[in-house]
Amino acid sequence: MTGFESMWAALEPIGRHARTGGYRRYAWTGEDANLREWFAAEAQARGMELTLDRAGNQWAWWGDPDAEPGVVTGSHLDSVPDGGAFDGPLGVVSALAAVDALRGQGFVPSRPIGVVNFGDEEGARFGVACAGSRILTGALAADRAAGLRDGDGVTMAEAVRAAGLDPERLGRDEEALRRVSSFVELHVEQGRALVDLGRAVAVGSSIWPHGRWRLDLNGEANHAGTTRLADRDDPMLRLAEVVLAARREAGAHDCVATVGKVRVEPNGVNAIPSAVSAWLDARGPRERAVRAVAAAVGAAGGGTITEESFTADTAFDAALVTRLAAILDGAPVLGTGAGHDAGILAAAGVPAAMLFVRNPTGVSHSPAEYAEPQDCLAGVSALTAALVELTG
Repeated sequence: MTGFESMWAALEPIGRHARTGGYRRYAWTGEDANLREWFAAEAQARGMELTLDRAGNQWAWWGDPDAEPGVVTGSHLDSVPDGGAFDGPLGVVSALAAVDALRGQGFVPSRPIGVVNFGDEEGARFGVACAGSRILTGALAADRAAGLRDGDGVTMAEAVRAAGLDPERLGRDEEALRRVSSFVELHVEQGRALVDLGRAVAVGSSIWPHGRWRLDLNGEANHAGTTRLADRDDPMLRLAEVVLAARREAGAHDCVATVGKVRVEPNGVNAIPSAVSAWLDARGPRERAVRAVAAAVGAAGGGTITEESFTADTAFDAALVTRLAAILDGAPVLGTGAGHDAGILAAAGVPAAMLFVRNPTGVSHSPAEYAEPQDCLAGVSALTAALVELTG
């Protein structure tokens, strides 16, 4: 068994749901603790120095980044509800495998190399995507982050404290950012472009503007069997308008939009709801169009709409993208509608780029997400070549 395979096998059972086969790896939970322990053990096995930044992200260093800023790679280990195995973990495992490959070649980097595990990238528990990198860079204010609540009403501050860390330390971390000269994140492709192109690896060029909004739709609780239709104030009808508007407005504005999460009160089968909260995810190639979709969906619901997060159009470092495409034999350069920690760092001024590994199903955020073993190894080779180029 190769080092890549052994690491993958060790990660595979953590947070996997027996019935769905998908993963439920949420921030600051027992599963998250197990993932962090795995990462720490892998760093220790390689003699890499492990540090935590003020957001709780884990950094493993080969060399001293305080003496000279280093080239960092890695991704995240958390998941969406019932997500796939590859989104995030492929980047972390590939980063460690690339370090192994470099050492096996006797390579001595001219500057430090870091591997990072960003926390809470998916935002599945507290609702804000890329929370770990947003807190690190200050894009998400510490007080707002600490006050975010999960579905059970637990705040992030409470969850962080329960995990053994100090929530008072949450915040932008200048020291951690100074240690990073550039960042290259490898990720499974979340689409079919590489399948159509017949290539195993691509270089990322940019991330579309994207945002998340919460819509609060109020009504009146009542009996489902005795209340006349004319007397009902049912917010589920407004929810239906919201869902239809998301699809209609996305099509009209050349965007994509989804209502993927709903909370109903009191959530009883024989009760007319008193209130519904729904979450809209909207993305597209132009910010004005994405915001127009959100505004139209909010108007269709007739309730209140609150922006929970928004990321503007993010172009990766042009020189770095060109350099990576050249050393990878003219690998295709692709934009993406998916958000990533690399985009948050790029927006904060860190030179960043991405590598994408072919996904034969084109499906992501699902147990059907996949990458062939040979394509995973091609990704490791590409990342290894990138690190040689950037630190040789």
